[in-house]
Amino acid sequence: MRCVVQRVLESSVEVGGVVVSEIGEGLNVLVGVGTDDTESDCEYIAEKIVNLRIFEDDEGKTNLSMIDVVEKGGECGVLLISQFTLAGDVRKGKRPSFTYAAPPAEAAALYEKLVSRVEELCRPYGIKVGRGVFRAEMKVKIINDGPFTILLDSKKTF
Repeated sequence: MRCVVQRVLESSVEVGGVVVSEIGEGLNVLVGVGTDDTESDCEYIAEKIVNLRIFEDDEGKTNLSMIDVVEKGGECGVLLISQFTLAGDVRKGKRPSFTYAAPPAEAAALYEKLVSRVEELCRPYGIKVGRGVFRAEMKVKIINDGPFTILLDSKKTF
């Protein structure tokens, strides 16, 4: 499982001209599911997302996770958006190959498991969890903060 995690001031997803989910400050996460991903990959990625220390503390150092921000009285959200193109391989040629992308039914099931696990981890802290619409044509608005972007991969190679 491969994710692009962006610290954002705000982010939203629009489908068919309608905003289906939005957050203020927090994390925008683009999620790619690979052919050999399992539920353990979902667990690994969910734990990483929720506990990433990429928010600034009082001294301006990136020492705080979303949980820490909320415990200090701030607000945080996470928006998870499925994006199969993260499995694209362009090492050979100029056109991406999506051989490593999980088939839609498998990808949807693992994406849902990831969202559910992130929701479960965030619920006790009141962290808002939003989502895109799987396989939909989406317009994603992101106001990146920093910019601060991290690549997460549950395996050494995708």
